[in-house]
Amino acid sequence: MKKNTVLTSIIAAFSIAALALTGCSSSTADTTADTSADTSAADNAAADTEAADANAETEAADTTAADGDNVIKVGATSTPHGEILEFVKDKLAEQGYDLQITIYDDYVLPDKAVADGELDANYYQHTPYLNSFNESNGTDLVSAASIHYEPFGLYANGIASVADIPEGATIVIPADDSNETRALLLLAQEGLITLPEGANALDGVKTLDIVDDHGFNITTVQADTVAAQFANAGDGSLAVINGNYALAAGLKIADAIASEDASGDAAQTYANIVAVKSGNENLPKIQALVSALQTQEVKDFIAENYNGAVVAIF
Repeated sequence: MKKNTVLTSIIAAFSIAALALTGCSSSTADTTADTSADTSAADNAAADTEAADANAETEAADTTAADGDNVIKVGATSTPHGEILEFVKDKLAEQGYDLQITIYDDYVLPDKAVADGELDANYYQHTPYLNSFNESNGTDLVSAASIHYEPFGLYANGIASVADIPEGATIVIPADDSNETRALLLLAQEGLITLPEGANALDGVKTLDIVDDHGFNITTVQADTVAAQFANAGDGSLAVINGNYALAAGLKIADAIASEDASGDAAQTYANIVAVKSGNENLPKIQALVSALQTQEVKDFIAENYNGAVVAIF
């Protein structure tokens, strides 16, 4: 009896120990499983985060690349507009934009190209000219930003000052509405002609409106031919020439015998603008173009390269 009792006690003790070991094993397995599950969940979460970040980067790139496959097509006259655009080309490239510049030698085709959607924008004109073009062609182009101002100059061959202009001299000026107005206002500023009282840039004025030409022969020709005609004319010839065409012809505003008064409203009225179709002025790529043009670096570039013939207006 005593032996059986001892044996039974021993068996019971082993059983309890076995159960305890089994319990520990089960707990350890559960902990290991939980740890593995937690690690797997963390890995999955990290993967999801990386995927989300990658998607965000792709979406950001897509946003930058939006509107027109990242291409900005701009029309311009060569000097100074094309040169200024070339200066900001690399800056836009850093932002993922491909600036494509088309150079024109007249004032009509660049607006037609924007109106027809062949160009995203153009940069060569001021607001009065743009308004005149819209009115004449039924287009709806608007200014996205003002960039610079080009003082009009009165240039003379063999004449040192306004006081030396001979009686009956011919003065060639641009023929289009806004630039004709601008040239006539310059001549009136110098006392060479008399215009109606209250004549101004916004309302416009034509040669037919001249009250007194003081004996001078005021002749209008296409704007892009004025500089060439002046260059081929002899002593005693005069011409009022647009700033960009004067620059292209190698003329300096300092050589003009008269220029627009920069203290007047000419600077704002005749500021050269970036023009786009109405409704496109807030497109990301147009805003990127404007931001690239309206920087201190561009101001410095203009001041260093054009010696007063071009003045930043922003």
